Amino acid sequence: MLLIGGRAGVGKTTVGWEISDRLREAAVAHAILEGDYLGQVHPAPPGDPHRSAVTEANLTAVWGTYAALGHRRLVYTNTVSVLPDSAPMFERALGPGVRIIRVLLTATDTTTLTRLTAREIGSALDRELAGSARKSRLLDAHSPPDTVRVATDDRTVGDIAAEVLAVTEWMAPDTGGDGGR
Repeated sequence: MLLIGGRAGVGKTTVGWEISDRLREAAVAHAILEGDYLGQVHPAPPGDPHRSAVTEANLTAVWGTYAALGHRRLVYTNTVSVLPDSAPMFERALGPGVRIIRVLLTATDTTTLTRLTAREIGSALDRELAGSARKSRLLDAHSPPDTVRVATDDRTVGDIAAEVLAVTEWMAPDTGGDGGR
């Protein structure tokens, strides 16, 4: 499992899709999920104010479908997915012993301001900017030591995706007997 985390505006979704495209081109079986969508329900379910239980239930259900098809690799993008307190959810949803590769995408305040200003055309810009700065500090302070940090400032999506993919070793010839799954 490849977890791609980072503050709002850092490029998680864009890099995730670029990685997926490169894996498709290399005929490497995989699935990709944007974790933010798994908990998008309002109001929050009773007893689940942070929507973590609904996120886990949806992840378990979707991964169950992918796993039944034979998939063994998952690209998962979500702001705080790289934090250690997320690991138990992934182990419950994907099964014990899942190998987790954590990548934290980083960007300066200036870069994220530029990206979020272009992306947020509604009323959420100020909230997104404040949340992005807060999450950046949280991620810097609490990401585990094995988290690979990848700067995204002034780089192409292709370069960033190549660096992240190199960490996974998923593009190496598959010798696991599962046909790249």
